[in-house]
Amino acid sequence: MRRMASHGLGYKLSRPDHGLMRTVNRWNAPRWVRWWMLLATRAGDGWLWALIGLAVLLSGAEDRFVAIVASGLAVIVGIASFQVAKHVFRRTRPLDIEPHCWACIKTRDVFSFPSGHSTTAFAVAVSLGSFFPETLPVLLVLAANVAISRVIIGMHFLTDVLVGSGLGAAIGYAAYRLAV
Repeated sequence: MRRMASHGLGYKLSRPDHGLMRTVNRWNAPRWVRWWMLLATRAGDGWLWALIGLAVLLSGAEDRFVAIVASGLAVIVGIASFQVAKHVFRRTRPLDIEPHCWACIKTRDVFSFPSGHSTTAFAVAVSLGSFFPETLPVLLVLAANVAISRVIIGMHFLTDVLVGSGLGAAIGYAAYRLAV
């Protein structure tokens, strides 16, 4: 188990994250919360966004193709952005600091900051939701569930998902603006 140095700016900024992480990692959540969080995190693996994209394509909306291209662009830029950031910041995942009491999820990479699931979720939600404003609230709730699940199951610190969500939302909106 890695210990963080007890001095410096990084420690002061991370201390609240570590306190929340310990609380969450030790929380023996009710079964329904466990299922909900595991489903939300798996939905963020990409299949949910693919289904939503398919629904947009089948919707017959006039600008559905432009919306899908913008959303795809947002996802590509989001993935590239969080991959670069993860290798720059190299933040250890919470589950590598302290084991989680009920969630055992395998990761594709070892770094935590920023959350790739949150970045992608908000990139899709904001880009598609900007084209179809009536769907924006539902898309944002889905994206928020993905982001929250990453903290609850011990994969990310709160700041990882907050930064990832903001990054994804900004990229999603930029992709929308670029497309219109």
